[in-house]
Amino acid sequence: MNDYSSVFVCLMGMGTVFFGLICLIVLTTIMGRLCGLGKKTAPAAPAVPVPAAAPAVDQQELVAAVAAALAEELGTDITGIRILSMKKL
Repeated sequence: MNDYSSVFVCLMGMGTVFFGLICLIVLTTIMGRLCGLGKKTAPAAPAVPVPAAAPAVDQQELVAAVAAALAEELGTDITGIRILSMKKL
C-alpha cells in the first residue's frame, strides 16, 4: 500500500477544486454567449421629458410619518417621540 504525503494529498485536492472551478467559469461563459446570440437589441426608447419641478413634500407630514414608524418600531406611544431635526442623507 502506498503512503502518500499529506502535502501531495493537499495539493491534489486543491488542484481538483481549482480545475473544477475553472471548468465552471468556462462553461458559464460559453452558455452565456450562446444564449445571448438569439437576442437582438431593442431600439432606444424616445426620451421622455422630465417635469420642471417635482412636487414639494410637506415636511410636517414627513415628520409625522417618521415619528409614527419610530413609535411602532419602539413599541411606545407616538406622544413620547419628539423629532428635533431631520437631515436628508
